[in-house]
Amino acid sequence: MSILIFLGVLFLLVLVHELGHFAVAKWTGMRVDEFGIGFPPKLFGVKRGETEYTLNALPIGGFVKIYGEDAVGVEKEQTEGAFTSKSMWAQSAVLVAGVTMNVLFAWLLVTVAFSVGVQSSVTESEASESAELVISNILEHSPAHEVAIPAGAIIESVQAGDDVLASLTPSSFTEFVNDHAGEVHTITYRKGDAIHVVTVTPAIGVIESAPERAALGVGLAQVDTVKRNIFIAMRDSGIYVLNGLRDITVGIFTLIVGKADFSQVAGPVGIVGLVGEASAYGLTTLLMFTAFISLNLAIINILPFPALDGGRLVLVGIEAIKGTPIKPQYVAVVNTIGFALLMVLMVVVTWNDIARLL
Repeated sequence: MSILIFLGVLFLLVLVHELGHFAVAKWTGMRVDEFGIGFPPKLFGVKRGETEYTLNALPIGGFVKIYGEDAVGVEKEQTEGAFTSKSMWAQSAVLVAGVTMNVLFAWLLVTVAFSVGVQSSVTESEASESAELVISNILEHSPAHEVAIPAGAIIESVQAGDDVLASLTPSSFTEFVNDHAGEVHTITYRKGDAIHVVTVTPAIGVIESAPERAALGVGLAQVDTVKRNIFIAMRDSGIYVLNGLRDITVGIFTLIVGKADFSQVAGPVGIVGLVGEASAYGLTTLLMFTAFISLNLAIINILPFPALDGGRLVLVGIEAIKGTPIKPQYVAVVNTIGFALLMVLMVVVTWNDIARLL
């Protein structure tokens, strides 16, 4: 099921991206020869007007084939409708349209999620009866760390001796643990669809700011489903998207300069698992995760790397500065090398995903 959801998400994001290129190319008078989902070999295609719409065997992307985009096979007397026959601004608009669509689509998804309601941290006074007590983090070398209580776990019940925690809030949990110092606590928690039970004894000196208190070493958050009206949702979605673009850009930069942990980068196999986890938490979580992937695609595609939209945008800029077109054979070689490097990177990341599973 996770694979099917992943393929559905990938199909949707690729469709949105390529629709951006397609729509602006048509709008600027360019001839679109093919709109493809996936990469060749072609499984089947349907031609409507001047454009053939194809479904291809490799479901790892998509493309829009614009007449004359690589200037190969375009005679001087046949330049009408060709990519290279249009102005620099028209060419640039086509190239950035896919990225723009990915950003706008992410904004739309997050707006819908915020309108429907997403789980957010709230204060105890703001919490409804359906609010849940969630473990936000675990201190190292703490009792909770020793029994491997995971971050993100939802507390179902806490018992010490014959006493049971009556109110599942951060303050009541903290007081209950301190009041039953030295006693064995039985904690029932939920992680995903599974219910777990652990026994753990609080310890003194776990929290540096309150060394006299008995504690388990868990950070707690009151989490509730928060709905926003459409206007607030649109505003907050815009903020979310801008912050996401910033964080992803910083993350990619630190990866490029070698300051990030490459082992934490997820490829197709890793994303399949993440999509499955997101869908298990409900529709809004899946929408938010899909939006996050869409923003990643936007940033990656705009990078000034051959075969990506950003790399092709650089070539358009060079041609504008030179005042003459770059020789088609040079463009073809650069894009081929860039595509090959991207495929090698894809293989490395996929192998890293598989290695983490072994």
